[in-house]
Amino acid sequence: MSSTPTACLVLADGTVFYGQGFGATGTTVAELCFNTAMTGYQEIMTDPSYAGQVVTFTFPHIGNTGVTQEDDETADPVAAGIVVKWDPTAPSNWRSQQDLSAWMESRGRIGMGGVDTRRLTRAIRAQGAPHVAMQHAPDGKFDLEGLIAKARDFAGLEGLDLAKEVTCAQSYTWDEMRWAWPDGFPKRTTPGHKVVAIDYGAKRNILRCLASAGCDVTVLPATATAEDVLALNPDGVFLSNGPGDPAATGEYAVPMIQEILTKELPVFGICLGHQMLALALGANTIKMNHGHHGANHPVKDMETGKVEITSMNHGFTVDSQTLPAHVMETHVSLFDGSNCGIRVKDKPVFSVQYHPEASPGPQDSYYLFERFAAEMAARA
Repeated sequence: MSSTPTACLVLADGTVFYGQGFGATGTTVAELCFNTAMTGYQEIMTDPSYAGQVVTFTFPHIGNTGVTQEDDETADPVAAGIVVKWDPTAPSNWRSQQDLSAWMESRGRIGMGGVDTRRLTRAIRAQGAPHVAMQHAPDGKFDLEGLIAKARDFAGLEGLDLAKEVTCAQSYTWDEMRWAWPDGFPKRTTPGHKVVAIDYGAKRNILRCLASAGCDVTVLPATATAEDVLALNPDGVFLSNGPGDPAATGEYAVPMIQEILTKELPVFGICLGHQMLALALGANTIKMNHGHHGANHPVKDMETGKVEITSMNHGFTVDSQTLPAHVMETHVSLFDGSNCGIRVKDKPVFSVQYHPEASPGPQDSYYLFERFAAEMAARA
């Protein structure tokens, strides 16, 4: 290092990485993951699915386009912190409203640059999403033994229900559609399919995609009951993405979903919502070694043979070996063969592990929103 380190990252095994801090000062303790996306760092940091995690970006150019309020997936950053190869540079983009470091400082999130992220990514792959403590101290003074103890004491995400921490406090309606040049986010002005979206940590661009597909969306908190959902007389039910251990969230979500499934309504789930649906259908979920995080993951549609390049963010997965006979595995990861989608035979009920809203990432999978809308239209 050419100057005194002002930040350090300590793994539970005692490994220490030094770098230059930016954003807020202080200490955070979390699970460490890596993300391979080449764009969309702001969407990633504000994705509620990253609650309880520090994100290492394998792509080095983080911060070069600044930040803009339009790209937030929720009101504030949810990721505990970020680690990058190069210190963020001054932003160069016509949409930028603020530089990354100032944005993070104002929102209490720690960043660390000047790190060999290739070596750190190898450590994550080898150790399986290690527990870490990260500190930004401008004076360069670190209590390494104390930080190691904090990392070792961190309980991890297994058994942790984080959906309750990131869900909405009360219900609300959503009519904003996908961003379009030159007007930004247009509003839905015509009646559409009545969709109830269960918010386990929903991204705004998922709600925009539902609106763009012809849906009038009402969002309910993660703890909503089947009675709450059915009181709105929906044409379909959407189960959102979110953080934490699906088995923990399933304690209250699964009974609600199981009752909804008896009503023959179209149901569509994404990410944690996919896992919630699988649990409700009788399958199990398991913790992955280091998870899938990126915007370049190939997924095969087992029914059509097509390969989609997808955006992913999950540390747990559905165990396909536990799927009951009436549930089809529709999509699989071409990286490791893990489950990426299911469908109930002879029912309008399906879900995917990846993120078809493409924020950030490719748009190969947007058709899933249209499929959901078509299922509702067929039953109108």
